[in-house]
Amino acid sequence: MAFKTDIEIAREAKKKPIMEIGAKLGIPAEHLLPYGHDKAKVGQEFIKSLEKKPMGKLILVTAINPTPAGEGKTTTTVGLGDGLNRIGKKAIVCIREASLGPNFGMKGGAAGGGYSQVVPMEEMNLHFTGDFHAITSAHNLLSAMIDNHIYWGNSLDIDERRVMWRRVMDMNDRALRDIVVSLGGVSNGFPRQTGFDITVASEVMAILCLSNDLEDLQKRLGDIVVAYTREKKPIYARDIKADGAMTVLLKDAMQPNLVQTLENNPAFVHGGPFANIAHGCNSVIATKTALRLGEYVVTEAGFGADLGAEKFFDIKCRKAGLKPAAAVIVATVRAMKMNGGVAKADLGTENVAAVQAGCPNLGRHIANVAGFGVPVVVAINHFFSDTDAEVEAVKAYVAAQGATAFLCKHWAHGSAGIEDLAHHVVNLAESGVANFAPLYPDDMPLFAKIEAIAKGIYRADGVDADKSIKDQLKVWEAAGYGHLPVCMAKTQYSFTTDPNTRGAPTGFTIPVREVRLSAGAGFIVAICGEIMTMPGLPKVPSAEVIRLNDQGFVEGLF
Repeated sequence: MAFKTDIEIAREAKKKPIMEIGAKLGIPAEHLLPYGHDKAKVGQEFIKSLEKKPMGKLILVTAINPTPAGEGKTTTTVGLGDGLNRIGKKAIVCIREASLGPNFGMKGGAAGGGYSQVVPMEEMNLHFTGDFHAITSAHNLLSAMIDNHIYWGNSLDIDERRVMWRRVMDMNDRALRDIVVSLGGVSNGFPRQTGFDITVASEVMAILCLSNDLEDLQKRLGDIVVAYTREKKPIYARDIKADGAMTVLLKDAMQPNLVQTLENNPAFVHGGPFANIAHGCNSVIATKTALRLGEYVVTEAGFGADLGAEKFFDIKCRKAGLKPAAAVIVATVRAMKMNGGVAKADLGTENVAAVQAGCPNLGRHIANVAGFGVPVVVAINHFFSDTDAEVEAVKAYVAAQGATAFLCKHWAHGSAGIEDLAHHVVNLAESGVANFAPLYPDDMPLFAKIEAIAKGIYRADGVDADKSIKDQLKVWEAAGYGHLPVCMAKTQYSFTTDPNTRGAPTGFTIPVREVRLSAGAGFIVAICGEIMTMPGLPKVPSAEVIRLNDQGFVEGLF
């Protein structure tokens, strides 16, 4: 059976002018800054005017641990948004922007798939409205100003060995992870070791996504700790006098982007921190704006619930005062089979026993999300190779966990294929049973917070960390940062730090090899195992097949 590709479906979209999409939400044309005919930014003045409006219901879409079989979390987020509109609810989709790194690597884009996509797909997955370029520029301006300050006399007495601020670029490039800068003589400055992270791991990205407005943005940028003196006194971005210029570069990037689904329903696409190395949620300003404009807001958290949902709850919701009304966990029969030990090449063959063997991964995610006091439903994202017996096996397992699973065919049929899930989500959200609470309190010691996540979410026996790491956490507590939440940087493929360990493993520890202070964003990053904050390209990157065809259209994006 031949299917159209995502990009072919997106290209056939009957898009409405973006001003019409804005009008559906009550956004006057003068408060939309158009980028062409099909995308626009929402003005800060209009957003500020909404502050006293009540908020709608927030629905989180999360997933099991990703496998090469595919799960379709963004596809389900978009499909559910369309499904809620189909049953008469005023619903808005809120998702993250795509990074060029995974687009040209192996993960692909972030616009959904099939007939549950946000458009314009090509632009969203490439340069879009330039937000990531602005974040990259603001981050690297600060890098340049730090080295420039040292070059011109170093009046702040920065210890060149303790410059914490690295550089970033929005591409997977392992060669830049560890580098030496300022080689070539006196005129080029003082040589030192540093490196690049990918833009989505930048603290500037996290700050933009957690800031409420431009004033809050500048304060947070100024709070970034960039280096230390020889006496270990922190040096802030405001000491370098970079916060004002950085805010100028981010002025437009701070405004949420409005686009539309294939069914012409509104979608905010804004911000893009990864969930494996950052906090994995779209911007607070986009989410709150949507909540004040719609009855329902469907948003996603990156990768599996052990990373994305945990950070959504413990960082974003805690910081922004959000209370989710329900959560959807996306799973596929194919992924259950892979968790049950089936090779990717054999996924097309019915294997109910493997489905049942793989379901404990889903079960752990259900229990974890429910543990935050948020009611849970499972969306089985349908593939054509799924058999009735396999689907029923997943449904039976989920029912035994005290939840309900729905087979969803939104990829092939759009909103018509996800109506049952949409009705159930409304029932959950309207039931008032949600009683959201974060995993740990603010005043818990930092290392205890890391342990709470490792033991409570990953189900590890404990955390393995050197004394130097524990001592560093105590120094930050003494400096007034003990109340901050923790952002775990860990592989997305497993509850452990071994990406090849699938299912619901037990009997392991979580090794923490480094901790970083993100004082501006307002969290501590714990880097676990072999996770990299600058990914590399795979042996055969997607970039090899991305091209322009004879008609000048992009081919190969997915």
